[in-house]
Amino acid sequence: MRIHHLPGTDLAISDIGLGTMTFGEQTDEACAHAQLDHALAEGINLFDMAEMYPVPGRAETQGATETIVGQWLARQARDRVVIATKVAGPSRGFHWIRGGPLALDLANMRAALEASLKRLRTDYVDLYQIHWPSRPLPIFGGTQYEARDTADRAEEIDEQLQALATLVREGKVRYIGLSNETPWGTLRFLDAAQRLGLPRIVTIQNAYNLLNRTFESGLSEVCHRERLGLLAYSPLAFGLLTGKYQTHGSDPQARLNRFPEFGPRYRKAAIEPAMEGYARIAENFGLSLGALALGFVRSRFFTASTLLGARTLAQLKEDIMHAKVVLSPEALAAIEEVHLRSPNPAP
Repeated sequence: MRIHHLPGTDLAISDIGLGTMTFGEQTDEACAHAQLDHALAEGINLFDMAEMYPVPGRAETQGATETIVGQWLARQARDRVVIATKVAGPSRGFHWIRGGPLALDLANMRAALEASLKRLRTDYVDLYQIHWPSRPLPIFGGTQYEARDTADRAEEIDEQLQALATLVREGKVRYIGLSNETPWGTLRFLDAAQRLGLPRIVTIQNAYNLLNRTFESGLSEVCHRERLGLLAYSPLAFGLLTGKYQTHGSDPQARLNRFPEFGPRYRKAAIEPAMEGYARIAENFGLSLGALALGFVRSRFFTASTLLGARTLAQLKEDIMHAKVVLSPEALAAIEEVHLRSPNPAP
């Protein structure tokens, strides 16, 4: 496992991280702790969660993921691990989180963070991220931006960054980041940091995989020019890129079968020809489809860490093994050919 420093920080992270959104829903506490133990033993030190987890978001389970991780974290040397979590914003309909806040202001962020710290049993988090923008955007499977919003979102971003800066000054947060953000929003946060003398964001956590490479069309340059790192989530596209839905599609515990609300993003007709193309490449190079998918994400210059998520310990062990595969230039070139024929079928 490669450990490297995020630019402009003293934060050293593993280039493979563990995502935890199954903990408390698909994954019980015992299995979750086994996954955390195994990941740490493998050299993974980055563990990512969110106040709204597990997924799908429900009032009955909200916060369970952080509670499970906190019970494990209490037994660890705190300086051995990098704990990342996220604050939920408005616009997603989660009215049970802090009464459905209307803004990502200091009061809401402080309440969210303090609740997360209590569940995590720690005094600070290493990375605190805004889970999604507060302005209306076509994220989580949407594709069309609607130019109807007239609010001053630049001023709103200034206020959000000032709130985050306060939490940093209080010692409860070491570094800050964004998630599910666009090039415009990312640049506005960077501009605000420079104008106002506030902490800079250091990471962006967005979906990135063989079926969704929209990050490349704008944010990859932002990462390069501004020295930011991508925390790539969903590198296996909800398990599609393991091939399990082709070979074991009837498994009732598989995420897309158990939670059909995720289907519209990952059941599109355009996905099938892309999947066939990537499966052929994997076969031609003697790889599993999962190894091809994870090796691709890790190969990108802007990827700071590839976040794996698994329902079972066996799945996690397999994913870590596959994530260590280094793809040849020929395999990467073959991937580009399929991408040009079937670009981004699951954005």
